[in-house]
Amino acid sequence: METPRLYTRSKIWLEDENGNVVFGLGRYRMLEAINRLGSLNAAAKELNMGYRALWARIHATEERLGRELLFKKKGGSTGGGSQLTPLALSLLERFETVRRRIEQETDTVFEKNLGSQLDLNKPSH
Repeated sequence: METPRLYTRSKIWLEDENGNVVFGLGRYRMLEAINRLGSLNAAAKELNMGYRALWARIHATEERLGRELLFKKKGGSTGGGSQLTPLALSLLERFETVRRRIEQETDTVFEKNLGSQLDLNKPSH
């Protein structure tokens, strides 16, 4: 029997002092979709979320940060849309950098301390 390859997984997110989520992978995906599609409504559809649920999470993050993440253009005959603020763009880039670094470090620590030591084919005593 072949030994399966094991991987570590972790989730990171930012919380405020009250334990409220400020930013994490879910909000990252929301902002990324809004940035790519230019619309909260289109992003909500792509993410299989309700518009109000998506907006509530983005708005909560804005309140907890004390800064806006979106430039919003109201709809109408010319159509609406949303664009990420420089802060939101920076948050996307920096969160992804931190997330990747943590994954790499976690994989290294796991391999060094457990992965290379764990032989699932050995009989246990």
